[in-house]
Amino acid sequence: MFSKSTFMALVIGLIIGLIVTLYLTNTTRPFNTFFPPKSVNRTETFQHRSSGIKNDQNNIDALYGEFKQDEDDSISRKFANDVRVLIWVMTSPENLPVKAKAVKDTWARHGQLVLYFSSVDNKTFPAIGLNVSEGRKHLMAKTSKAFRYVYENHFNDADWFMKADDDTYLIVENLKYFLSGENYSEPVYFGQLFALWGHPVLKQGYQTGGAGYVLSKEALRRFGEGSQKEIYCHKDSGGEDMNMAICMQILGVRAGRSHDALGNSRFHQESPVVHINGLYGRWYYNKSMEAITMGVNGLSDYTVSFHHLSPTDMYVLEFFVYHLRPYGIPIQLQNLNNRTGVSTIGEDKIRKMNMSSMFSKVKQE
Repeated sequence: MFSKSTFMALVIGLIIGLIVTLYLTNTTRPFNTFFPPKSVNRTETFQHRSSGIKNDQNNIDALYGEFKQDEDDSISRKFANDVRVLIWVMTSPENLPVKAKAVKDTWARHGQLVLYFSSVDNKTFPAIGLNVSEGRKHLMAKTSKAFRYVYENHFNDADWFMKADDDTYLIVENLKYFLSGENYSEPVYFGQLFALWGHPVLKQGYQTGGAGYVLSKEALRRFGEGSQKEIYCHKDSGGEDMNMAICMQILGVRAGRSHDALGNSRFHQESPVVHINGLYGRWYYNKSMEAITMGVNGLSDYTVSFHHLSPTDMYVLEFFVYHLRPYGIPIQLQNLNNRTGVSTIGEDKIRKMNMSSMFSKVKQE
């Protein structure tokens, strides 16, 4: 009988090996050959799912039947209906046919309401144009306009509203499980919490943009009603996640913690390879507001997101998350939302721990 850590190490090793192999041998292979359509119904379901049209129960059945034919998916079906999440993906005209398509082909198929925002409209994909210039220095304006659009057009369609990049991979079922233990009526938003130590304005930290962050209904309401009055909420500048954090702080929205009941991280700014092997830059140790643990034991079994993934990586993760199963080893559900038993460590102590870990790593190298 495999232990959990042994099984996770085996799976991650296979993922890394397959990613390298695919990169070396399939870099010119059309992405849609990884997951060719099996039927007309499946293709239609995916087009509706990724275009922002809410799916009825028949479409949900078709989707889950495609991936979970021999498994009991009643719990994830329940979350699909009970935990209402709108996810919007930030992309661009250049990335739409490659990166955004990989998102649409993979994890976006598991969401009930997914929107794509670009600088210009694309009726075919489809993507919603925001009339904002492309480039990192315009990310905050793009983010602000996207949330404004969601507030004005979809506020009543969901209770949680998540922003993701087109190189972020989400496990939607795990996102919904996490949010099922939270209250969308509270002014809060979640992601991977970073810090700007000593910042004159930002005191509660910021949810890093690459890992994705999710606003409660109350947080979006406050943004929709008050953001136009606050310069940090709509300024045309870079540092989208930090400016958004200042905006949230000014509006009285709390930056929530997202670790699980074991203290392990769910949202991740980097790729699985970086997190598992501890390939962090010094900035990462300095900014993290949670203790950094290298290896699979630091990652939640119900991880929500990874970042900095190529389109090929997206298809690989889709296979490992939704298709690969070890024969004869049933996976038991865990209760990882109850965090009352997880000790809270002071921010200064966390920073010292992370810096100590960084210097130990440098010394070993």
